[in-house]
Amino acid sequence: MKFTRKAHANWQGTGMEGKGTISTQSTTLDNAQLSFKTRFADGVGTNPEELVAAAHSGCFTMQLSFLLNEAGFTADDLTTEATVTFEDGSITLIHLDLKGKVPSISAEEFTATANKAKEICPISKLLNTTITLSAELIS
Repeated sequence: MKFTRKAHANWQGTGMEGKGTISTQSTTLDNAQLSFKTRFADGVGTNPEELVAAAHSGCFTMQLSFLLNEAGFTADDLTTEATVTFEDGSITLIHLDLKGKVPSISAEEFTATANKAKEICPISKLLNTTITLSAELIS
């Protein structure tokens, strides 16, 4: 399977005082606000690190679902929070915090499957940073 996806950004002005927008092909983001404050403070809008966290949590959770299905399990619920750490001009860490409800799976198999998903998820493979995982099976 091969496909492409697109997004675009626009920026006007200086890095600190300027402003921009970001949009995705699907229009889920359609001229979403982007600024110094949305990236480095608590301004209204989005930022690259938040978008990386969203992409990684979505990719990992979907990959885990596929692996669980291959092993004969269907999750009732999988919730992943991705926390991106930005430090000294680099993303130095992404932590995936997974909570899952999967009938009939052991905690050991759930954790092993989650670790495999972390390794083979396309976004994990793309990123050049440390990726950690905590996995909790909820009964």
